[in-house]
Amino acid sequence: MDNNVGTALLLTAGAGLATTFGSLIGLAVRKPGATFMGFTLGFSAGVMILVSFVELLQGSIATIGFLSAHAAFFVGMIIFFIIDNVVPHEYIGHEELHSKGSTESLKRTGLMVALGIGVHNFPEGLATFAGTMEDLQLGLAIAVAIAVHNIPEGLAVSAPIYAATGSRKKAFFWSFLSGISEPIGACLAALILLPFLKAEIIGWLLAAVAGIMVSISLDELIPLAKSVGSERTPFFGVMTGMIIMALSLWLI
Repeated sequence: MDNNVGTALLLTAGAGLATTFGSLIGLAVRKPGATFMGFTLGFSAGVMILVSFVELLQGSIATIGFLSAHAAFFVGMIIFFIIDNVVPHEYIGHEELHSKGSTESLKRTGLMVALGIGVHNFPEGLATFAGTMEDLQLGLAIAVAIAVHNIPEGLAVSAPIYAATGSRKKAFFWSFLSGISEPIGACLAALILLPFLKAEIIGWLLAAVAGIMVSISLDELIPLAKSVGSERTPFFGVMTGMIIMALSLWLI
């Protein structure tokens, strides 16, 4: 159990801090290509959707039953809806980043994106932790999916702050802070939930996490991929993500 907890925290930290990799891309490239963004976001959505329905929800059904698992799934979707409405966020501050707005406007955009992403990343930390506690391969799959979509999130934070301040250190710092909320979420899960993590509780958590991940994919990743990418690139990204995830689960 202790080894699982340590592994869960390490995977969550790695997934969360993938935002720093996106930050480095933002500092180096400043404006990534539409193909890269569309495919990457679509790929992440494909991975998360397939994992949610094939692994998380199915595992929950096997543990707590069909009706309870689906109830938890929709509770997860409601949780995401509430978070998204209380603290909405955009990935790149689309209009302000590409317009001639003031440096203060760009800086404010970057900071608000950092805050929004930080809040949204918190339940993702719980997702990775709960998945890893159930099964190491499952936790790894979730961590990879989250890490992939955290890359453009880090880019979203660093690009406007760097454009406004000209400081690589500030841009990287705020990107780091937005990602650290994931391992914080995992640590709180370990402290609060660990004594109660019986099979039934994990079943409820996995289904709720599936609802959150599907919501992220449908409400954020796919629409954003279609808005920034070419017409067909997001579709191929989603399909590629699903294929690779299915193959990895089959090989496991």
